[in-house]
Formats: sequence, structure tokens, C-alpha cells
Amino acid sequence: MDSSTKSGMSNAVQSSTETKAVNAIRFLSLDMIQKANSGHPGLPLGSAPMAYVLWEKIMNFDPKDPKWFNRDRFVLSAGHGSAMLYSLLYFNQFNLSLDDIKQFRQLGSLTPGHPEYGHTDGIDATTGPLGQGLGMAVGMAMAERHLAAVYNRPGYNIIDHYTYALVGDGDLMEGLSQEAINIAGNKKLSKLVVLYDSNNISLDGPLDLSTSENAAGRFKAAGWDYSLVQDGNDLAEIEAAIKAAKKSDRPSIIEVKTVIGYGTPLQGTNKVHGAAIGEDNVKATRKFYNWDLAPFEFTKDIYDQYQGYLDIKSVQYQKWQDLYRKYSLEFTNEVSQLTAKTLDTADIKTSYKTGDEIATRNVSSELMQQIAKKNPQFWGGAADLSSSNKTYLSDDGNFTDGNPIGRNIFFGVREFGMATAINGINLHGGSRAFGSTFFVFSDYLKAAIRLAALQKLPSTFVFSHDSLAVGEDGPTHEPVEQLTGLRAIPNVNLFRPADAHETEAAWKFIGNTTDKPSILVTSRQKLPVLAETEDAPIEKGGYILSDAKNGTPDGILIACGSEVQLAMNAQKELEKQNFDVRVVSMPSIEIFNRQPQSYKDKVLPPEVENRIAIEMGTSFVWNQFTGLKGTVIGVNKFGTSGKGPEVVDKYGFNTAHVIEVFKQQWDKF
Repeated sequence: MDSSTKSGMSNAVQSSTETKAVNAIRFLSLDMIQKANSGHPGLPLGSAPMAYVLWEKIMNFDPKDPKWFNRDRFVLSAGHGSAMLYSLLYFNQFNLSLDDIKQFRQLGSLTPGHPEYGHTDGIDATTGPLGQGLGMAVGMAMAERHLAAVYNRPGYNIIDHYTYALVGDGDLMEGLSQEAINIAGNKKLSKLVVLYDSNNISLDGPLDLSTSENAAGRFKAAGWDYSLVQDGNDLAEIEAAIKAAKKSDRPSIIEVKTVIGYGTPLQGTNKVHGAAIGEDNVKATRKFYNWDLAPFEFTKDIYDQYQGYLDIKSVQYQKWQDLYRKYSLEFTNEVSQLTAKTLDTADIKTSYKTGDEIATRNVSSELMQQIAKKNPQFWGGAADLSSSNKTYLSDDGNFTDGNPIGRNIFFGVREFGMATAINGINLHGGSRAFGSTFFVFSDYLKAAIRLAALQKLPSTFVFSHDSLAVGEDGPTHEPVEQLTGLRAIPNVNLFRPADAHETEAAWKFIGNTTDKPSILVTSRQKLPVLAETEDAPIEKGGYILSDAKNGTPDGILIACGSEVQLAMNAQKELEKQNFDVRVVSMPSIEIFNRQPQSYKDKVLPPEVENRIAIEMGTSFVWNQFTGLKGTVIGVNKFGTSGKGPEVVDKYGFNTAHVIEVFKQQWDKF
């Protein structure tokens, strides 16, 4: 398919009920933006026709069951156009009243400035950071393809739906979009259809100020099906293009030429992108459309038009429910897997014993193989580093067009695209997906981790090569500030385990986490398995690993990851010099901070002010535990190239330096 229409943008506005229904989306959007005196009217006015065709004539959903598993997904990647999405939800009778609509962008409303998943029924993804919606839509389409291959049975096509996204020029400017479209093209995600609101305007002005690319050539080169609708008001052409795209064996992009702010005196300019247009311009727009209804007022024939489409959708919904009831009786195990929220990690066990030396990335790999065997819903991949991250699921094949049942996803060197796709897979439901790369490259995907946290998604990110111990690859590959940066994101659990036992405990905790992303930071270098970490209470975040021998300790050494071993060694040497200290392992600061104050005071007694935190990363995150009188042995500059142990030693992560710092601290007291 490679078609286009030449009709040009319509100047006249028809008076049919269908056209009135389209214009109802426009004016409800305009009314809510004008009432709030805030919002983005340009996209709803230009894109309402394509949204109407998609939602009413194409998509399957049921407003009474907004989480229906086999619904078509819709992602408004251009999330600033949220007023249009809320209008669609309202007319399609989701749990959104006219009073809710009138509270657009107001504190505590169900209609916030950008769509928020889990906050408003019918929102399939939190969007607004441009490009991420497209990436999540790719993940949703991957999930549908994989789950259909795993769970459908002859006569039981229980997973059979499409993923649709609406993107704007800004979405396609983001570098992430190139990652996403290449992933989708490589996997031939034929049930992914993207509508491109192509109006040649971005926030700062005409698109040609910054972009000269050929969108058609770009998508075709990535293996997509491309088509063009020249008139964004032509409902029939839009419908024909979507139906043709659904028949393609590739992902599809439909470029729909629109006029931003169509029908307003400001149309075609960036002035209508991101602000209310004012009463005079609203009056002129009403005149253009021959719209004589008062704000927030709609006639019965408009509501009836939407109800007619809902009646058709209801029949499809009921057919699926009948089919699923029969499937549930025949395939009970499959249903339990498909609906499970947690991973079964109860019996996973590392094979390494006290005294063994093993990198935590290898331990994590061993545990991931066990998790995969017990949990068919567990799958994911790496940004071209599965052999280094040790995240390849050895018995499960590769997810490809020819083998969609495979559980290993090859994302290529596309960290951000990988992370948004992982979020999309988890948003879809039925999966627990993970992504992986080197820890220093977490910077490339940090925005997606933030969006996972905001959406309360149990996405899992496995990072290896955790510290200065990376060595020869030097400062470009030695993470320093990444731990602090990721710990600063609300609603995230970051684990940096000290050894095999803590790695096992971390995976068990991750498996039972359903409301936030998890980050596992593992070592490339070998670490000794400590006897003291067996049955590590990682659910507490931090704990007393090795206590002082006689009552109140002379000081406390706090560490995580590979530095826990260093703290233990320092404790032994200090004991020889008549210092009685406590060692605290802190694999997850976030979880520790959620514990009752009584527990935190037990681990870190307020009366013991001589505290030293040890971590190969920026130091200031640890000041909350060391206090004004304590100190932190950290890294507040970039690393250097050299043999790993030599670099670590040069930066002061050795027993002698810890003891020296402790004595300096002791002298202050």
C-alpha cells in the first residue's frame, strides 16, 4: 500500500449528523480549554476527524469495562492534545462526566493537562513527553503479538486486537521515534497503526525552521507501510486508509495532512498550539463551523450518533466474553498465567555458597533462568548487550516475526526505545517484561524509567558494570552519578546487591512488586558470597549485617554492592585496633526509607554519630544517613582508565583508607 488523495483541505463544513459529531469533539475541546484558559487547542481542531473515524468506526472497546483485555489500545503520543482525548471518552460514555470535563487542568480533576494512566478510565498510557507514547505503542503491539502466539488456541482467538497511536510532528522529531520505528519495523508488528497529524507546525513555528526530512522515505526505510491522506477532514479517505493499513503485513503509518487550529482565525500558525485562543477567536470559530450551541451544550442527535457506534461495539465485546468463558474452563493454567500480577519467585535459589566468588550479573542470570521456567509471562531483552548483562533466557528463543513465541527481544543499540517498549509491554498486561544494558547507559533511558514510575508499572531494568571497577574502558563507561540520579526518581526501587544472596533476595522482592519499576544494578567483577547475607531481609532495604561485639558501637560503616565486602574487611581490621563497629548493608535506600522510624533507629541509632558510608558513586545521597558529623567515602569526579582493581584502589576504596577515615572521624569525637 502506498496511496494518496489529492482533494485538498475542505473549506466548507457539512451539516450532517456525522459532521456534527466530529465538530462536537472540536467544540468540547475548545470549551474546556477556554474555561481553563489553558491547554492546546490546535491539535483537537485539526485532528478531530481522524480521531472520530478511528474511535467510532474502527476501534473495539467497551466503556463499561475500560480494562477489557482484548480491547484495541489507543495511545495519544501527542499528549498535549488531551482535551480531544477527554472529549472522546466523554462522548463514548467512559466514567467522565461533563462536570469532570469542566474541571480540565484543575487541581485534583480527572482531566489533567496530559493523559495519565490509572488516573482516568480509558487512558491506555501516560503521555506528554514527546516520542514516548509511540515507543509504548510499539511495546503494546509486541505484547499482543507475543501473547497471541503463546495463549491463543484453535477456535480460541482470545488475543486479537490492534494498537493505534496518534503522533504529531514533535513526536517524530524526537530521536526516540527513530529507535521505536526501527524496532517495530524489524519485528513486523502488523497490528500497529499510527496516525500522523501532519500540520507542518511545531511550538516555535513552521516545521521547516528545523526539519527537512521526507517522512515517507524514513518510514519506508524502516520497513513500515506508508500512506497519505491529503485532506484531514475527509472521513471516508481516513477510514479507507486505516482499513487498508489493517490488512498490511507490516506496521503502518498514515500521514494525515491537517491544519493546526482548523477553523480559527489563528489556523496554520504556532499561535494556536498551546494557549486558549480568547473569546473573540472562539466566536469566529463558531461562525466558521456554523456552531450555534452554547459552551458544553450538545443536541440529542449528537449523543445518539455516538450511542449507535457503542451498540455495535457492545455486540463484539459480548462475543469475546462468551468465547473467553469457554476458554477459561478449558485452559485454566493459561488463564492463571495471563492474569497473574506477580512472578512466582518463592523457590528460586542461587547455587553459589559462602566463600565462592561470583559477579552478581552472573548470579542474576542464573536466577532469571529459574524465573523464566516458572513464569511464562516473564520476557524481555537487551540493548545489544544480553551477553554482557547476562540477561538472555537460554531456553526460550528469540522474539521475531517468524517466532513471536520467543521470549528474548533484540532491541539493538536503542536503550530509550527498549525502555519505552518494555513499559508498553507491561502497560498492555499479561506480561512482566525487563530490559537491560550497561549501568552507565541508563542515562539514555532515564526518562522512560521516570514514566514507568509515574504510571506505577512493574517494569524491571537490569544494569550491569556498576562502578569504577569497569576499569579499562575508562570514565565514559564507569558510572558515577547514575545511582544518585535514579534514586532521586519517586516510586522506584533500586537494588545494588552485595553478593549472590542479596541478588537472590532482590529478585524475590522484584517478583512481588506490582506498583513501581525495579532497578537491579549488578557487578561485572567477582564478589565473595558472604555468610552474613544469607536470608538477607531485603524487604527492609537496609539491615545490620555484622554488629558490634559489645553494646553501643564505636561507629557504623554503611555500604552497598561491592563495597559491603570492603566494610566487612575494615570492621575486622578495626577490631584488631580495639574499635568495635557495626556494618550495615543498604542494598535499597528507597525501601529502607519507607520503614518505620523505630526500625531505622534500631539499624542506625541516633546516639551513634560516628558514621561512614562507602559507595563508588556520588556521595551526597548518603548524607541523610551519615548526618552532619559523619562522612562519605564516595566518588565526586569522573573515573579513569586502568585495570579495575587499580582504579578502585586509586580512588580510595581499600581497607587502609577506610580505617584512616574512621580514625579521623574518631578523633573528632
